[in-house]
Amino acid sequence: MPLSFSLPFEPILFGIKLNMHLILEYLAFFIAFRYYVVLRKKSSDTISSNNRLSIIIGAIFGALFLSRLVAFFENPPLHLQQGWLVLLNNKTIMGGLFGGLLGVELAKKIIGEKQSSGDLFTLPIIVGIAIGRIGCFLAGVKEFTYGKETDSFLGMNLGDGLLRHPIALYELVFLTVLFIAIGRIQKLSEPPQPGTSFKVFMIAYFGFRFCIEFLKPNTFFVLGLSSIQILCLICFSYYSKTIFQGMLYAGKKLHLL
Repeated sequence: MPLSFSLPFEPILFGIKLNMHLILEYLAFFIAFRYYVVLRKKSSDTISSNNRLSIIIGAIFGALFLSRLVAFFENPPLHLQQGWLVLLNNKTIMGGLFGGLLGVELAKKIIGEKQSSGDLFTLPIIVGIAIGRIGCFLAGVKEFTYGKETDSFLGMNLGDGLLRHPIALYELVFLTVLFIAIGRIQKLSEPPQPGTSFKVFMIAYFGFRFCIEFLKPNTFFVLGLSSIQILCLICFSYYSKTIFQGMLYAGKKLHLL
């Protein structure tokens, strides 16, 4: 018997209906940043505070721009009808991640920073996304983070009376596994090259999102793919060298077995 929840979850406090998705989104930013601060204090970060600040600023501006651009291309005809205010509010974490990456690389070129800077951000980013996905789930079908209708035992009523794939929960499980895996990578007796943790995160997460997009009720496609899936392919191209090296490494390990 499929589970049924009363969604969207909008508790009322002092007569005010609370937007749990928005609350958890802000909470995600706060907790992720505090987690990053704790990790940096415990690490032997060789990047100066000024350069770290420049890198963070680059990430923020890159994320703000591309998160909205990719969200717009999820359905351009619909979003053009909705007006500029909706366009500014629409955003996607996928565009934010890749835009943040490009913003960081641009900032590092400007300040002349050569060292890899992503590893310290990796686990906090995963925690932030996971908290945000709880908000997405509680929003039900009010946010476009729900799945297609399904007859599977995993189907849930997300607020419209239909059984749908709870893809926010699928992602939450994936992020938990990814957090544990990357945490173990960072604690290896022989640490990998700087930047490896962030690259593993980006490749794994974008790979997962490419697949999960097939379970979303997208209506706008280019060459049969959604805008997020196209962004995933761009990300794979960006990390093509790392993916190839990983495949060679895995092949050698399998050969030794």
